[in-house]
Amino acid sequence: MWESVFWVGIAIVFYNFIGYPIFIFLFIKIRNLFGLNKETGIIPNYEPEVTFVIPAYNEERWIVDKIANSLALKYPKEKLHFLLVTDGSNDGTMDLIDNYNVPEGVSFRHFYKPERNGKIAAVERIMPEIKTPIAVFTDANAMVNEEAIINIVKKFANPKVGVVSGEKRIYQEQTGDATAAGEGIYWKYESFLKNLDAQFYSVIGAAGELFAIRTELSPTIPRDSIIEDFFLTMTIATKGYKIAYAPDAYAMESQSASVKEELKRKIRIAAGGFQAVTRLSRLFNIFKYGRLSFQFISRRVFRWFVVPATLPIILIANIILAQQGNQFYQIVLLLQIAFYVLALIGYLFEKRKLRIKALFVPYYFCVMHYAVYRGFFRFLKGNQSVLWERAKRA
Repeated sequence: MWESVFWVGIAIVFYNFIGYPIFIFLFIKIRNLFGLNKETGIIPNYEPEVTFVIPAYNEERWIVDKIANSLALKYPKEKLHFLLVTDGSNDGTMDLIDNYNVPEGVSFRHFYKPERNGKIAAVERIMPEIKTPIAVFTDANAMVNEEAIINIVKKFANPKVGVVSGEKRIYQEQTGDATAAGEGIYWKYESFLKNLDAQFYSVIGAAGELFAIRTELSPTIPRDSIIEDFFLTMTIATKGYKIAYAPDAYAMESQSASVKEELKRKIRIAAGGFQAVTRLSRLFNIFKYGRLSFQFISRRVFRWFVVPATLPIILIANIILAQQGNQFYQIVLLLQIAFYVLALIGYLFEKRKLRIKALFVPYYFCVMHYAVYRGFFRFLKGNQSVLWERAKRA
């Protein structure tokens, strides 16, 4: 029995990190070989009006740079509208926005209410103000490339696309710590998978740093949604629209100030992930949603539910099998223990500001899964607030 448990567990972890992308890659290659990937109904020279939406809460550190970055975007100025919403901000963010010297002729509006009800409420409040067919959302502390909107809009020329996800990149200094290395590797891996997902059928959710939707498809989502960007974009996907991926439209963000700050962010995301999976449970109906269901289960249910639960089971099964004297399982157990010891050493070194890059991967891997366990219990208790306790950035 324990051998079966061990090998099923290994198969689950392998599938999550390696097997799924291999399967998707091979599927795409075979489909392309037979010419079955042609899209129809593409709108030529598609260049609609766009509203660039920036929700911000107490972002006086970033907001001036963000506005300058946004105004530098390459897109016909008469077709580009800027909309900032700063509900609840009580620092200098509002004054910096209102006193910014916006060039004449630029469509630029700022909305503010003193009450802080969370990002969902703020965005929901200003959605009726968006009259353009495409709305692009971005975080206030993420700088986007100049061609971002051009490259996002290209994807909407396909009428089957309801959402476009940009790429998130982490700015890394040469002297960066485990947070920078871990975040950087994680998002490169995520970008690789998103590229495959988009070619297979659809990206599974979009990150809030940079994404766009067809305004007419914007759903009303529960005010207590924790990771509203994922839930919003997946809700649109359940209506039969694809989430496309535009890696050439990217948002650059600095690393979290420390692993402690990154952990704060990851715990919240994990709690929101559990909430989102339960609220999108209709996607378990693979007969109705087909490839979208397959991707949702493989990419999110496995990531947030199955693999974190499987890792300790593999270790327990390995210990029991090693005690039976089988040399193979003894060697595997030593390798498992060595991995977790390296993660512990990485933690101790990080506390002492000693940076050994070889330790960053096991350390960050364990931090991520620890965050999932913490997030799960927050979800069960229902005490994860929708109001961001913002992680400090380097």
